[in-house]
Amino acid sequence: MRYIMLSALFLMLAAGLSPNVNATALSQAGDVPELTGSWSGKLTVGTVSMNIVFNFTEGRDGVPVCTMDSPDQSVKGIPAEVEKFTSDSLIVSVQAIGASFSGTFDRNQDSGSILSVSGSFSQSGASFPLELRYGKPIILRPQTPVPPFPYRTEEVVFANGDTVLAGTLSYPVGHDSGSDAQVPVVLMVTGSGQQNRDEELFNHKPFLVIADYFARNGIATLRYDDRGVGASAGDPASVTIQSNMEDALAGLRYLDSLGRFGRVGVLGHSEGGTIAFMLGGKGEADFIISLAGAAVSGKEILVRQNRTALLQAGMPEQMTDDYCTVLADVLDYRAENVRPGEPVGNAGYILDSLAKSSGADLPDAVLKNLETILSGTGAWVDSFVAYDPAEDIGKIACPVFALNGSLDAQVDADMNLSALRDRLPENGGSVIKEYPGLNHLFQHCTTGNPSEYGTIIETVSRQVLKDMVAFITE
Repeated sequence: MRYIMLSALFLMLAAGLSPNVNATALSQAGDVPELTGSWSGKLTVGTVSMNIVFNFTEGRDGVPVCTMDSPDQSVKGIPAEVEKFTSDSLIVSVQAIGASFSGTFDRNQDSGSILSVSGSFSQSGASFPLELRYGKPIILRPQTPVPPFPYRTEEVVFANGDTVLAGTLSYPVGHDSGSDAQVPVVLMVTGSGQQNRDEELFNHKPFLVIADYFARNGIATLRYDDRGVGASAGDPASVTIQSNMEDALAGLRYLDSLGRFGRVGVLGHSEGGTIAFMLGGKGEADFIISLAGAAVSGKEILVRQNRTALLQAGMPEQMTDDYCTVLADVLDYRAENVRPGEPVGNAGYILDSLAKSSGADLPDAVLKNLETILSGTGAWVDSFVAYDPAEDIGKIACPVFALNGSLDAQVDADMNLSALRDRLPENGGSVIKEYPGLNHLFQHCTTGNPSEYGTIIETVSRQVLKDMVAFITE
């Protein structure tokens, strides 16, 4: 589930505050004859520590070509420019995020090769020490399955109108079109933001892990690339929660048309969990698994999400209250006055009026972020804010397994599960469960802050995997 705000790190720097995240390990340094390759370091701001990677390739006139990665935020290939490169120093600018790095080389006295680059990383008027050493961060993901697999997979395609979506069908050994038609099959629907069929983020592949576990336990799955991602067609800019639901519906009907499986269910994560409720309300699924799917309106989710992120990052409570009050007003204004996906003229003037009427006292950089949201954040955000799943949830007749982590910072467990208990019709097969100590990705964590996602080795709690299999098979 995406945030409607600039990153917590940027907002905290803009407000002169210090956020709070953890770090991952870096690979060992080693002598290299040239700057060419990847150079990594840990950027520390107060209690914050995150990995920064600069990737250098040979360019013309001896000036390297560069990109920047932020692996802890699952961001790769940010365009960068080498502004200065001499025998003893380096300056790199990253205009996309308003940042730069300036450093000097520590060279081997005998060979002259670069051992490290010591300097500072600057952003939003603040500078922080950063030392780069050769190599990329070491990232361990022991749950990611590797072949050979004890089950079958097929590459398949299905269509929603003119949009062709590609995915992977996985099913237990011995199951084919003429064998056991009682094997259940699960359509897997990703969270918000265009993602591939493995729902890959922060070097984790949760949908691959789940599909692998299910196939080893007698359950088939279909996971697919979102529109405009991987092998799937479509324009990501036109995506809304409605179009995502329609794509998922096409996937369900494709599975049903195969005639190869028994019950056909939906497993959705985050926005995908909300889409599972939508499909359940239409009577299109035999069962539903909602992994942190929103059971309240998109506006409520996004305001609570921002409040949690800002408080965890260290923003004072009053400033957080003011930000969330104005954010709610901004979302209401767009919903009431603007067609989905369209920009707002005079956004600065309108925001000033909204902020003054609420009595909010916010730094200029934070107000600028809210102005950006008011100006227009895309068709998906507008569609999500406007959607309230209450009606669809009230129509669901099939069994539902709805689960949240107690430390979920993106879809609050108490707010979400309480709404489900009030709205979901009684069904002896339904289960609503909160898992202590798990975050939005169902990892065991410390705070639940998204900054931890990439630092945690676990991809999905094994207990969650076991409970989902038990729900489907029982």
